[in-house]
Amino acid sequence: MSGKYLVTGGAGYVGSVVAAHLLAAGHTVTVLDDLSTGFREGVPAGAEFIEGRVQDAAKWLDPSYDAVLHFAACSQVGESVVRPEKYWDNNVGGSMALLTAMREANVRTLVFSSTAATYGEPAGSPIRETDPTAPTSPYGASKLAVDHMITGEAAAHGLGAVSLRYFNVAGAHLTPEGAAYGERHDPESHLIPLVLQVAQGSRDAISVFGDDYPTPDGTCVRDYIHVADLADAHLLALAAATPGEHLICNLGNGNGFSVREVIETVREVTGHPVPEVAAERRAGDPAVLVASADTARARLGWNPTRADLAGIVADAWAFARRK
Repeated sequence: MSGKYLVTGGAGYVGSVVAAHLLAAGHTVTVLDDLSTGFREGVPAGAEFIEGRVQDAAKWLDPSYDAVLHFAACSQVGESVVRPEKYWDNNVGGSMALLTAMREANVRTLVFSSTAATYGEPAGSPIRETDPTAPTSPYGASKLAVDHMITGEAAAHGLGAVSLRYFNVAGAHLTPEGAAYGERHDPESHLIPLVLQVAQGSRDAISVFGDDYPTPDGTCVRDYIHVADLADAHLLALAAATPGEHLICNLGNGNGFSVREVIETVREVTGHPVPEVAAERRAGDPAVLVASADTARARLGWNPTRADLAGIVADAWAFARRK
């Protein structure tokens, strides 16, 4: 059955891919984005586009919508440390305004873009939803605050909500029709697109922050999930949302790849040299961050199908060369 969905932040990386997947599944999609970090060309053809802030969602949200998928947020960890007020205002204040608008319009289903940053520096691996949350940045804290808000909204007002805590999202969505959706952050902070910039020649070298971690090759290990697998989880979450319940699911492959493995894979996929330079460890970088996605498998019926690192890098490389 087709539905009508509001996608906040749908001009950004993950939001645009999810919007494209919704349209491909036959749904009606409205994208709400203020274009502060998103891109107008990222809005998929076929979606209605509203340029506006999530704080003003009440202007456009009405009972004809079946659900909201909420991606609109500031997401730079480093920036959140020096400008925490921006993150409280946009991520928390904007989400509170959205929840109010949903309640007033009687839109009772929400899928929220949460993050593994809510866990901070976990003591063990793989990370489960029952592990303690102890964010180490205002960004992670703001996302955790929204999760708490959603839990209260579900209990008090019957909202059916699913929070999806992403680990390292990567890759690009390339459609048979020739459209492409991928990462284009400014500034870029994610490892795979940074290494690809080196392969393209727009960056001299990739910095390796620490090579003495207790991992097989001494560099940090992270769980990379293809953005198209991530989008699949959002569509499944819409079907799984239950009135009065706030379900939280980690999304990851359950496998980790080190910084050096990523660099070597980029060399193999692109055929270009990737010079690297050693740098000091960054404060707050855990040695290993790998997800347990058992809850997503059990409750959503979700299984990632694009877990191969070379495939993830190849899709990201194809998108990078189109820009």
